[in-house]
Amino acid sequence: MSAEQRLKELGLELPDPPAPLANYVPWRIGGGLLFLSGVGPHRPDGTSITGMLGGDLAVEQGVEAARLCGMNLLGNMRKALGSLDRVDTVLKVLGMVRAVPEFGHQPEVINGCTDLFVAVFGDAGRPARSAVGMGSLPRGIAVEIEAVVLLKP
Repeated sequence: MSAEQRLKELGLELPDPPAPLANYVPWRIGGGLLFLSGVGPHRPDGTSITGMLGGDLAVEQGVEAARLCGMNLLGNMRKALGSLDRVDTVLKVLGMVRAVPEFGHQPEVINGCTDLFVAVFGDAGRPARSAVGMGSLPRGIAVEIEAVVLLKP
């Protein structure tokens, strides 16, 4: 089943990509790869999940934030490629979690994104991955995630 068909089967509607907030582009394509700039947990209504994991946010809220990042990355993939069916493999994901110093559940939080990718792309959505803690992220967002995707020839 194609990725676009899986989206429909899962009942997911991808958001329109937000405009960049600074001097960068949301993606670049080169050498058969799609490089996706980091995205935050922005909801379609324009609000975002903000806060600090292990402080005012629980792990479950972080997972929701990472899933929103994943939805925004999928929206950027579709905008860049015209169809998610052009994705061969999600190669790499870097997940950044705004957290108190003693928080150690970054991997569980970033699963919110990578579980979504696996649901949409199957095993081709299971990336090499880093999940790291940050003292701050832009505008107080709880999670930011970027990705590198291999394109079908």
